[in-house]
Parts: sequence; C-alpha cells; structure tokens
Amino acid sequence: MLELDLKSEIIRLKTARKAAILAHNYQIEDIQSIADHVGDSLELSRLATTIESEVIVFCGVHFMAESAAILNPHKKVLLPDLNAGCPMAEMITAEALRQFKAKYPEAAVVCYVNSSAEVKAESDICCTSSNAVKVVNSLPQKQIIFVPDKHLGRYVSSFTDKEIILWEGFCPTHARLTREEVLKMKAAHPRADFIAHPECSAEVLALADYVCSTSGMFKYAHDTNVEEIIIGTEKGMLYRLGKNNPGKKFYLASEQLICPNMKKNNLEKVYAALAEDKYVVHVPEEIRQKAYQSILRMLAVS
Repeated sequence: MLELDLKSEIIRLKTARKAAILAHNYQIEDIQSIADHVGDSLELSRLATTIESEVIVFCGVHFMAESAAILNPHKKVLLPDLNAGCPMAEMITAEALRQFKAKYPEAAVVCYVNSSAEVKAESDICCTSSNAVKVVNSLPQKQIIFVPDKHLGRYVSSFTDKEIILWEGFCPTHARLTREEVLKMKAAHPRADFIAHPECSAEVLALADYVCSTSGMFKYAHDTNVEEIIIGTEKGMLYRLGKNNPGKKFYLASEQLICPNMKKNNLEKVYAALAEDKYVVHVPEEIRQKAYQSILRMLAVS
C-alpha cells in the first residue's frame, strides 16, 4: 500500500473506531504527522485522562501504553509493536525494588514513569523528567529512593536538600552521548546553544546551556532569540522542532542518539493496530489500582 493510501486508511479506521493516536516526541516523522497528539510522557499522561475516544493507539514504548491503560481501564489501549520496550524500565523489577525498600524503611519511593506498571505499584509517587524536582520537593520524607534512572536522580539531587538514594539504571540512548561529542559540536557551531535532557550523564549536563524535558525543549526553542540549537536528546525531536521553528537551525548532538525501540513503530503497524486490535495492553486490576495511585499523586502535584 502506498504511503498516502496508508495514511488515508489509518485516518478512516481511526474515525470509524472512534480512536485517538498518541505519539511520543521520539516517534518517526510519519507517525508524528498522523497523530492526534504528540508530546512527552507527562503531556500524554494528562491527555489520556481526558480523551473521550474508545480506543487509544499509543505510539511509544510499552511502559507508556501501560500508563494509558492504568489511567483508562474502560478503554482499549493498543501498542502497535509489543517489542517496543524500554531498556531502562527493564533494569528494575518489582521484587528488586521491594528488597531495596527494605533497606531504607523511612524513605519514600519516587518512580520515573519510564518503568513497568508493577514497579509503579511498588512506588509512592511517579514523576517525569519535567516534574521530577517538583515531585521530590513535595514529599515530607527527607530520604528519597529514586528509581530507575540514576542520571535524572542525580540531576534532581542538585535542586533539593533531601537525601537521594539512586538506583543504578539509565537510558542507553542518552548514555551514548559523550562530553567529547558535545564539545566537538559546540566548536562546529559556536553560536549555538546546547540543550540537554536530564537522562544524559552529569558530564554532558555540565556543558548544557539549559537542561529540560522534551516539552521544555520545545518551549526553549520557541522563546529563545538564539537561532541555532544543539539538541541533546533522541533524534525524533528534530522533526517537530524544525516544523514549529522554521527560522531556526537544529543540530543533533550525536548521530548515536537514536532509540531503536522508539523506532519500531511505523505506519503499517499503526494500521494493523486499528484493523486487527494489535496489540491490546492489559494491566491486572490489583496492580493497576496501586500504580494508578502513584500516577494520580504525580498529576496532583503537576
């Protein structure tokens, strides 16, 4: 099927099924172009609670579709590729977290949304990269277990007087960006600002003019007078940044900043999701209820 016909068929099926397509900022351009909503984890988590559609096609990775299912138990949530996982989320399990919590009985557990429903269910509150500092500082506990991203947790520790106990997880994609690559890009584009995602390493963040979530990057790019920006996050961001800011130039900090899992979804798989219910994401009710409370507390803070 030709690309234009495929897009037309997706739109037809979406309308017939009363469905909504949500896409993360890291998705391929074709998917972003046909999505009803494109955003980061927090934006899409909020949207999932207000969408009236009976079916949600979540173009992202598994934990994101799980979050949508947690928030919308009476809607059908579809993930176009079941193999679109998150290596960071797989670096922690519910059982491992329970054992870790036992070592710090006075600590609250703050769980980055890049985690499974089971891990969310074992946590006190969730957070995203855009609200992590606010979430941590909202808690009465002085000791915080932060899972699973050590880089985001270390970044948060710079903005709080609480003791942050880090889990040794990380995003393999952001971890590939090195200090040397950033310095090389800054030398090649001396008039450019460098903005970085807090999932990057501390030595990379130290070189940034601004550290923020993907939604923060869109705001920064729109508001700044700087005409050239080096982007320290996944390549998918360049599509919307360029589309929304036609007078500005954007450079990827490293060609290694490509998440293979985010790139697993494509138009053919979105079509199959709508046509054949591939693939329904289900969260057991007992786990869903506990995870829901963690997400709900986050949304209340945000």
